Formats: sequence, C-alpha cells, structure tokens
Amino acid sequence: MRILVDALGGDHAPSEIVAGAVAAVRERGLKVALVGPGIVLEGMLKQEGMATHIEVVPAEDVIDNDEAPALALRRKPNATLVVGAHLIKNKQADAFVTAGNTGAFMAAGLFIAGRIANIERPALAPLLPTLDGKGVVLLDVGANMDAKGEHLAQYGIMGSIYAEKVLGRTRPKVALLNVGTEEGKGNQATKEAFALLKGADINFLGNMEARMLLSGEVDVAVCDGFTGNVLLKMMEGVTATLFELLRESFTSDLRSKLGAVMLKPSLRKLKRRFDYAEHGGAPLLGINGVFVKCHGSSRALAIKNGIYQAEKFISQEVIKKITDSTKVSNS
Repeated sequence: MRILVDALGGDHAPSEIVAGAVAAVRERGLKVALVGPGIVLEGMLKQEGMATHIEVVPAEDVIDNDEAPALALRRKPNATLVVGAHLIKNKQADAFVTAGNTGAFMAAGLFIAGRIANIERPALAPLLPTLDGKGVVLLDVGANMDAKGEHLAQYGIMGSIYAEKVLGRTRPKVALLNVGTEEGKGNQATKEAFALLKGADINFLGNMEARMLLSGEVDVAVCDGFTGNVLLKMMEGVTATLFELLRESFTSDLRSKLGAVMLKPSLRKLKRRFDYAEHGGAPLLGINGVFVKCHGSSRALAIKNGIYQAEKFISQEVIKKITDSTKVSNS
C-alpha cells in the first residue's frame, strides 16, 4: 500500500502537509510518499527524523486556484497533481490525497486516471455533520454541475458502498434529495433516478427534503453537483454565522461571559462536530483509483485523517466493489 500526498496543495503547504504525513506514518507505520519539491521536502523530513521513513516524489510545480484546471494539466506536466495522478494511473501508487485546487484535482482524476468502467460521471462526496454524530454522505457537491437520472442512481450506489465499507454503516440508508418526499416529486432527472434506485440492490428510502439532511435519518443523500455545491456553501455560511452569533452573545456582558466559561467544554465539543479536520476529506467516487480531497485550509490533523481515509478505501477494496456493482447493474 503506497499513499501519495500532495505536499504543495492547500493554504498551509508544505509545513502542515508534511506534519500530517509524519503523524500518519508515526502512528500507523503507513507507506506514504510526499509529492513536491525534492530538496525542500527532504530537508523538512530530515529535521523531523523521518527522511528514511517517508519517500519524496519530485514535482516542482503547483496548480494555483485561479488557473483553468484542464489547461493547467497540459501546461504543467510537472505539477504535483499531474505527477500524482499519473502514478495512480500506472498502478505505482494506491491513493492520492490533496488539499489543492479542487477543479484541477477532479480533472486530474477524470482525464489522467480515468473513470471506472460503466460509471458515467464521478461524484465528490463529503461527510456532513448530523444530530446523531455519525454524519451523512452528500454526493455530488461539484464534480458535475448537471446529472441525468442514470448518473444520480450511480451516485446512490457508490455512496452506499462508501458508507458501508469506509464508514462502517450496516445497510446504509440512501435517499434522493428532492423538493418533496412523494414519489412523483421533482424534475425529469430525479424521477428517473427514483425508479432506478428503487430497483437497485441498496437500502433506498425514497425522496427526502433538504431540511432532513442533518437529522441523521439517512446515511447517503444524492443530488446533482450544482445543488450539492450550493447546499454545501450555504451550510458553511450558516455554520459560521451561528458560531459568530454565539460568540457575540457570550461576550455581550459579564453574566454572559461567566456562562460561556461554564459552557466552554460543551461548545468545544459542538465545534468539533462541525470541524472538517475530524473527517479527513471528500473522496472522488467513480474514478479508477483512490482520490481524496481535503479542505483547502487543512492543517496536519485533516491531512492525517485524509491519509487514514485513503488507507480504509484501499483495505476495503472500494474501487473493486464499485466496479463489480456496476457490472451487475449493467448486465
């Protein structure tokens, strides 16, 4: 098992990326390779006493967030995302973890590593917090802005496999995000997806409304990438607003400040439930290889957990199981 980590991806690269990789190797003894500038990374690893424990794959360029993904892949063959994706394609590595440019990450996975046979569209699948603390997989959140019914059905099948094999859910509950719970609700794509998911070998509950998303009632919520991305960004904004309102309330007067001191442990626990670092990253499902996207602001903890997530993907043979499931559904 060889897990690649993009050392130049993210707002806090390379220091936090290296720290996350070092922590993963020290804690679990994993075979991790950092993709990035050789001299710089070798020096950092030497300082950590890990020069002989973590491999460095030379790659000098990085694809910035303001670059057009597909064009950058061609113009920068020595970029970390390009080098890493080629290693996955050539079976020289088992997984690739990055906090870099999301568009370039998805383009590298799709155009270099390629799709799993019979999968029409890949899907980005983050884990969102829920009331019961388990989390819900939401897919897609931006890999594809538009989706046909067949694509949504494949998202549901892939999400179910991910929830079962990586998150440990027994018979994951899958639902289709819609404007109502009745079977006939939605547009043409969701109506087609409903019929396909109903006949699939998964635990499909039917339609769900967005207000139910964080209730813990389902394990996997399916939608197109446009809807999912808007929903994800809205949730990030609402969460930030709520915590800011709490901060203002708890600092408004002396009594509130005293109350905040008493509630501090509970508030810290609540904040952890909304912390992306605890979950690692979002897998790009449907790609012929394990690709995990961490948040752009990831620090060492998120990178370490992203590596652990990739390890679970590999050990549970998720790619093979998705491939096998599509063979059955298309036979």
